[in-house]
Amino acid sequence: MRDFVIVRNPDPGSRLPYLIRLPLAAADVVLRAGGTWPREKAIYCYPADESEWPADPEVIERVPVRQCVRRGAAIDLVLDRGRENRSQIVHTTARGRDAIFWQTARVRKQARPGVSTPTARASGIAALPIVVDTGERYGYRFARQQVQIDRRRLPAGDYAVERDGRVWAAVERKSLPDLVGSLLNSRLKYQLTELAALPRAAVVVEDRYSQTPLKPTARRTSLPRGRGARPVGQPRPMSGAGPATTASMSPIAAGYAPRSGSP
Repeated sequence: MRDFVIVRNPDPGSRLPYLIRLPLAAADVVLRAGGTWPREKAIYCYPADESEWPADPEVIERVPVRQCVRRGAAIDLVLDRGRENRSQIVHTTARGRDAIFWQTARVRKQARPGVSTPTARASGIAALPIVVDTGERYGYRFARQQVQIDRRRLPAGDYAVERDGRVWAAVERKSLPDLVGSLLNSRLKYQLTELAALPRAAVVVEDRYSQTPLKPTARRTSLPRGRGARPVGQPRPMSGAGPATTASMSPIAAGYAPRSGSP
């Protein structure tokens, strides 16, 4: 039984800090890799020459291999351990160039490759003006949408569209940790109250709600119950689409934000 080996890349100038060795039957394959296992997202890899493998490597991990087989454009890798044992190295094309990604079934499912972000411009508007709150440190760039960004302090939400000099629609952007925290300390209740005063508003959560983690200090029922209780305390729904929308990736959330303000 041969081993799957991960070592430190000795090249300090490389953006890929690891080298991995795949023990294929015909010949070993060496790749530069951006990580040691695709836990949260696919890891970008790049072909490496055998000469790049160091004579005295700094071994990060060595695991016996149950199976390492090439199947068309992919290499199936099964390691002899209980967890983090099945993955796949996929040769594909990205932006017209050959690319290699190391992924697992879980990561591939989360990526949702069939979902496309909308790029059509707002009807009759060459560039939709969007106000971004100055408190957004890493705001959406709207690279695929035709928008004009103006940064200033907003009374409610993180992104807004104005009409006649007043905020007409706003979107509150939240990560899962922020959502959990704001539910537990009741901050979300006050944020929704501010949003409900607008003609159009929504909350976008950048993840799948079904995967919301429960904090160890929270009661097991507090998060679902808190999420359901917040809209009840509002005088009316914040938008026709409902008070909250989840988006599994930031580009999808960014594509939704400009459309939340349509009358």
